[in-house]
Amino acid sequence: MPENSPNRRDFIKTSAGAVAATAALSSVASASPRLDVNGKIRIGFIGPGGRGFGAHVKRLTKLQVEGEPIELAAVCDVYNVHVDRAVAHIEKETGKAPNKYEDYLEMIEKEDLDAVCIGTPDHWHAKQAIDCLSKGLHVYCEKPMTKTVEEAVAVLRAWQKSGKVMQVGVQSTSLPLWPQVNELLREGKIGKVLTYQTEFFRNSAMGQWRYYELEPEMTPKNINWKKWLGVEEGLAEYEDFDRAKYRQWRRFWPYGSGMFTDLFVHRTTSMLKATGLRFPGRICGAGGIYLEYDGRDVPDVATVVADFKEGVQGLVTATMACENTPIKQLIRGHFGSLVFGTGEAFDGFDFIPERPQVTRNSKLANERISTEQVKDTTYKHFKNWVDAMVANDPGMCNNDPLLGAAAITTVILGAQSYRQGKVYFFDDKTLTVSDADPSWATGWEQRSHERGKPNHIAGWKGGDQGSVLEEPDYMKLAGPWVDGKDPGS
Repeated sequence: MPENSPNRRDFIKTSAGAVAATAALSSVASASPRLDVNGKIRIGFIGPGGRGFGAHVKRLTKLQVEGEPIELAAVCDVYNVHVDRAVAHIEKETGKAPNKYEDYLEMIEKEDLDAVCIGTPDHWHAKQAIDCLSKGLHVYCEKPMTKTVEEAVAVLRAWQKSGKVMQVGVQSTSLPLWPQVNELLREGKIGKVLTYQTEFFRNSAMGQWRYYELEPEMTPKNINWKKWLGVEEGLAEYEDFDRAKYRQWRRFWPYGSGMFTDLFVHRTTSMLKATGLRFPGRICGAGGIYLEYDGRDVPDVATVVADFKEGVQGLVTATMACENTPIKQLIRGHFGSLVFGTGEAFDGFDFIPERPQVTRNSKLANERISTEQVKDTTYKHFKNWVDAMVANDPGMCNNDPLLGAAAITTVILGAQSYRQGKVYFFDDKTLTVSDADPSWATGWEQRSHERGKPNHIAGWKGGDQGSVLEEPDYMKLAGPWVDGKDPGS
């Protein structure tokens, strides 16, 4: 266990993932933007279905109409109804119909694209992102960035090699709130940062993700089922066509991971953005299917606990069958806590100090801290991506693949822990996963016995603020009586 928490420079030196990310940022100068003759960034869509249409197509259409230098040039989906709907919307709003494709590889080969938006099910994200990055395209990939940790590492490295702009679709990372919170934490506002907790509670009379309606038009005639599965690509095994598997895929492990990747990744990414934490060191998950016996694979109650080498523990918990009594999102420190409430529509947050007997500061009081409210975080997130492409600067993205990889590693190892009954450990130097490692606990115990100092979040500049314990005089009496001699004498 490192003696001191790394600042950003140290983290870059010691983390393979961060080295990859930094290399991507430094290589951007040699990667000039590839604009068409009209000076537009040509964008193609892969998977404009649910969010791929409602968020990707609609927000980028709005941005094009508002005058951003983009052109929505092509649409690809294995379901022809989705292709036709997206094309009709783009043509209506912009006056020009994009070209249609069923195979995204054909689209990126034939079209002179600059960027793609990926809105497919989770099990396709990594392959499509890597294929597009290797073609020199900027990428917007809907969350989660990948389905597995190994895929996350592969995407991270592909991004590093490409030098392109890549945004992961957790729109709440474009809130001004989280950089504001990070600055307060690094300054020592709450003292030593100890824990974060967050949530995503929902409820439904029919069960989660079953509100995605099944339609008669969803047939093997209209949907290239084998391509959707990714059988030839090795992404899934073949099974007979099933409208529920196609439309409500988040309920089934081969294609999604339920609340872990659909919901937990949202809140976890925000907490990592706020704290500056990235890859966890130790992860465990719990839960079960306690109510929604509707043929699903994934739990309706779940919790993930992640421990970080910076000496911080993170918790994300939820039930899909109880909505009105969620826990609050907050970050705790030795001298106080920052409390955000729930959701992501914030106009401010609260500082709640610990008692003066702990802080030794009687002037600390409850404080409401205002923040800029954002009405449409999805729009702001896409605008951030477009701005980064125009500037040809991967570092401008609010949710780059380093943050995306850290978030998916946290939540998916929690899911694996739940399924396998194991605790997992992640090495941020080798970007590898292991289990059954007692060194996590023994390392902290050794530090305590040696009277070591706390680790801190990246960029810490709070000195000893809220991080050093007082030693009572009577502790001089502690210690072993060697040869019968009183240690206090």
